[in-house]
Amino acid sequence: MAIFRKKVYKVSPENVQVFTDFFHQYLYPNQMRYGSKLVGRWVNEKQNEIMAIWEYESIEQYHNIEQKIRESERHRQAQEKRKELGNLYIESSQEFLSTTGNYHDPKHIVSVSAYITNEKGEVLLVKNYHRSDTYEMPGGQVEEGESLHEAICREVVEETGVEVKLYGITGIYQSLTSRIFCIVFRGEYVSGTPRPAEGETQDVLFTRVDQENVDQWIKRPHFKTRLLDAIQSNYIPYESFKVRPYELIERYEAIQED
Repeated sequence: MAIFRKKVYKVSPENVQVFTDFFHQYLYPNQMRYGSKLVGRWVNEKQNEIMAIWEYESIEQYHNIEQKIRESERHRQAQEKRKELGNLYIESSQEFLSTTGNYHDPKHIVSVSAYITNEKGEVLLVKNYHRSDTYEMPGGQVEEGESLHEAICREVVEETGVEVKLYGITGIYQSLTSRIFCIVFRGEYVSGTPRPAEGETQDVLFTRVDQENVDQWIKRPHFKTRLLDAIQSNYIPYESFKVRPYELIERYEAIQED
C-alpha cells in the first residue's frame, strides 16, 4: 500500500517565491528522477507556510530514494545554492500518512473482457443487471495494483464462477464518451460450474455464437464488435513488468492463427 510524506516548511512571506523557484529547480526534479510522486504543493493564506505531499510505494522506497538523492550531483548543487540564498525557510517538519481510500476521479478507466470457449466451442456470456437488454462477454474494471491478466481472471470468476486459461489479447477499444479503455482477452474454460453472481449477473451460460446469430445474443454494437474480433484469433503482444529493478511479470506474444 502506498504511503504519503507530508513536508511542511515555515517561511517568511517575502521568501515564498524564492523558495518555490528553488523547489522547481532542484528539489522537484531530483525527487521525480528517482521515483517520488508529487501529489500536490500548497501555500497557506498568510504566505508563511508551504506544504508538499509526496507519494511512495512503500517506506523502503522512500529511504532508497532519499539515499540516491543525497548521493546525486543535483543535491550537491542544491546545497551550494542554499548557502548562496541564505535562510530559505525558518524550519521544516514531516510526517508519514496512509490513505483511507481512493477518492480520485481517474482521467481514464481501464477495463477487461474475455472471449472464453469450452470444449464444444461455445462462448461464455453473461447478462448483467445494469445492462439487462443484452448478453455480453464477462469482464470489468481493473483495480489498483492489478495486472490485466489478474483483473480478467478475477472478473470472470466473480461474475461466472468459472476458472479460465488465457491465450492473448484480441483487441483494445476506447470509449470517448465514458473514457473507458477495454482490453479483450481470448481463452478457454478450465473448471467450475457457470453460475450468476448475486447483485451483478442475472444469467450466465455457454452458447454457440458466430457471425450468423450474434445479433440474437448481443444487442449493443460495441460489445458485438469485440466478440467478432475475438473470433478471428489474432493476438497482439502484451506484457506487464516492474522497474527499479526491472522484472518481467508476464508476456503474451503476437499470434495470427490460420
